[in-house]
Amino acid sequence: MSAPYLISKAIDPIFATSIGVAAAVVRINREEKEKGRSTEQSIETLKRRVNMVMEKSGEEGKVAAGSEKGAK
Repeated sequence: MSAPYLISKAIDPIFATSIGVAAAVVRINREEKEKGRSTEQSIETLKRRVNMVMEKSGEEGKVAAGSEKGAK
């Protein structure tokens, strides 16, 4: 019979998420190096993309808030 949890009921999901994130980081880093980019360039690209997403979501929130005010 196998154990129901690797570590504990509360920590197993956190552990699994951290393993998944680490695997993604390693894969992305390897693929970027194959393309000839440095780790620093990859990090800058990630920061730029995150900023674009955050700005876009902020604009959508402003548009939605503006439409609510116009409906009142």
